[in-house]
Amino acid sequence: MTTLNGKRADLLVRATDPFNGGPTLEQLNANSITPNDAFFVRNHGDIPEIDPSDFRLTVNGMVQQPLALTLDDIKALPAHTITATLQCAGNRRVELATLAPIPNELEWDQEAISTAVWRGARLRDVLAQAGVDAAAAHVAMLGLDEIAKEGETFGFGGSIPLAKALDPDTLLAYEMNDAPLPPTHGYPLRALIPGYIGARSVKWLSQITVQAQPSDNYYQSVAYRLLPSDAQDENAAVMLGELPLISVILSPEPNAVLHSGDVRVQGYAYASEREVERVDVSCDGGQTWRVARMIGEAERWAWRKWEIAVQLTPGQHTLVVRAWDSAAQTQPEQIATVWNIKGYMNNAWHRVAVTVM
Repeated sequence: MTTLNGKRADLLVRATDPFNGGPTLEQLNANSITPNDAFFVRNHGDIPEIDPSDFRLTVNGMVQQPLALTLDDIKALPAHTITATLQCAGNRRVELATLAPIPNELEWDQEAISTAVWRGARLRDVLAQAGVDAAAAHVAMLGLDEIAKEGETFGFGGSIPLAKALDPDTLLAYEMNDAPLPPTHGYPLRALIPGYIGARSVKWLSQITVQAQPSDNYYQSVAYRLLPSDAQDENAAVMLGELPLISVILSPEPNAVLHSGDVRVQGYAYASEREVERVDVSCDGGQTWRVARMIGEAERWAWRKWEIAVQLTPGQHTLVVRAWDSAAQTQPEQIATVWNIKGYMNNAWHRVAVTVM
């Protein structure tokens, strides 16, 4: 059964105005592809109502031929389909907040991540029509939503490097899981920037500007920047783009009470631009490790589900997971090493405490 904004009644709602929420751990664990009614939602303003017949995508800036494209114009371009995971930069923020407060931010647990099959036109095909100037270096995007902040009203925006815009898998998406984009997810058109934080996949996309510098939109120039916990100068904040390697235990859930014997541990791992090569699971807080079995085939931009059967004896156990990627990189051990005032990019080892009877 669906409820507000076409979402499941049991969605974990983190805010109602604007609407933000994500799937339960059980829902995340149930499918490699997240159904539209369970896919996580991150909004900063109200969902705009858009008449597709009036819709235009403008392309301007450092181009030889500015464009004003209808939805039919975009759909007339060669269609491309990818399976891709989107993840909010604040995923797993609640763990960081156990060390020190993170005020005025959504208290995401592990649910600000989902995977869908996306279909649309390649952004590079639109840029080829416009003709990009040689001095261009960034592609800025702007949505039709209206956000009131600090006495101003503006649309959500951001930018990506030109090289990322020209990647053949960077899309102007108009379908999600074989259906038109739901309004909550950007109908009629959104950017789909695989491997980057979800904030760069601008929804309700209305404008593309090719330029020499990154976007000056609030959500690129102020928000979604990482300031290290020991930094004294806000100029040290780094603009967020590519997501880090991450792995999470989805089952058993935190504080579960289990029967002794065989226990199946399951979860997801995601490596952004790289591939997940291995997932290790520990049943003793990270003292010893076993290699989990990867499920399904690897997709360039999608998470990998994994599982392992372990033997647990009566008592308290801390399950831990860590992943390795195709560059032989792994995750930091402690959340203290990645804590930051905005609670972004937590990719430390994920720990789940359980009781075995």
